[in-house]
Amino acid sequence: MALIPMRVLLDHAAENNYGVAALNVNNMEQIQSIMEAAEETESPVIIQASRGARSYSNDNYLKHLMLAAAELYPHLPIAMHLDHGNSAATCFTAIEQGFTSVMMDGSLEEDGKTPASYEYNVAVTKEVVNVAHKIGLTVEGELGCLGGIEDGHGAGLTGDEALAHLTDPKQAEEFVKRTGVDALAVAIGTSHGAYKFTKKPTGEVLKMSVIEEIHKRLPNTHLVMHGSSSVPQELQDIINKYGGEIKQTYGVPVEEIQRGIKHGVRKINVDTDNRLAITGAIRKVFAETPTKFDPRDYLKPARAAMKEVCKARMIAFGQAGNALKIKPVTKRKMIDFYSK
Repeated sequence: MALIPMRVLLDHAAENNYGVAALNVNNMEQIQSIMEAAEETESPVIIQASRGARSYSNDNYLKHLMLAAAELYPHLPIAMHLDHGNSAATCFTAIEQGFTSVMMDGSLEEDGKTPASYEYNVAVTKEVVNVAHKIGLTVEGELGCLGGIEDGHGAGLTGDEALAHLTDPKQAEEFVKRTGVDALAVAIGTSHGAYKFTKKPTGEVLKMSVIEEIHKRLPNTHLVMHGSSSVPQELQDIINKYGGEIKQTYGVPVEEIQRGIKHGVRKINVDTDNRLAITGAIRKVFAETPTKFDPRDYLKPARAAMKEVCKARMIAFGQAGNALKIKPVTKRKMIDFYSK
């Protein structure tokens, strides 16, 4: 199955009430981990690359790794998504490279750090939607600002500051109407990176009620949870056992994500959990077998560790078992869909 627009996957998820993990990649081993997990669980796949990943790996490498994934797993539906595009130009270069979906994050200005005005967000997101929909591709937007910084992207808001930039449900309804986005990332108190919460989050800092209200207003819009790694304690412990210094931190509980899925969340971004798994596995090899120097000796267990995290999320989010049920939809059909 060729790479397909992300909207196709999200529509199927909505029709069958499940969510899809959107997994970030920077290199070959990470893509292999995701695809092996998807194969074992029969899951549809969203692989996404940030601006940082594109700079690190180079677009051409990423493009051909994705094409290889589609060639090796022709029966699995795969979407290639740009994570946190900072400008229309960034989105357009991703489209030129073969991405089948882009995120225009107009919640921040082009520097990827400064909270933007609502009107700026509407204008730049609409610009990307106009171009992408004419060629059958998917667009994700964002309204409200998350805390933290990851890959150089983010306003660096603290927990309290992030709570001051939550998505307004009424404004979300207007934003979708004015921009025509396929999916909307919402701010509910989460943060990029590993350090999301200093204690297990409650309703005071993780505002799942915001998602529920937005879904009531926008039942046909696919909602997205960013900053949604669960930061498992066992992964923190492995890193620290083998010489790391991860400070105690808490992520978004899987059960809260499952609650979101019941209220319209169809795409859940997961990156930090995979980074932790990889790092822990590599540290373990270095600590236990310091004579090793072949990259394969530590990248193989790293790949296996990330695969297990991906499998766990695919199962927990409900996407497992759905890959073969999704009928491929061509860009041409999506063009017709958008032109109605």
